[in-house]
Amino acid sequence: MPQSDDERLVDLAARLEREDPRSVRPLPESRPVRPRAYRRTGAWCALAIGVVMLAAGVVVPDGLLIAAGLVLAGIAVQLLDPDRDGRPVE
Repeated sequence: MPQSDDERLVDLAARLEREDPRSVRPLPESRPVRPRAYRRTGAWCALAIGVVMLAAGVVVPDGLLIAAGLVLAGIAVQLLDPDRDGRPVE
């Protein structure tokens, strides 16, 4: 027998609360926050640091600094990918 819509909604609310408890509080109790999937501040900072390291490595001819900048920029770009959770796109 299929689940009722009420049970599905309760399951969905419980899962959302487990994933990000701040986003499901009532509005008068707290400010709404962006879902965790859209918070990419750390990735943008890592990308900026990687580009600065890369530029510094080019200005001061240092292969290790260039390589570290490229690696850090590559990691940051992977973190900025919206479909990074590994699910295939339908």
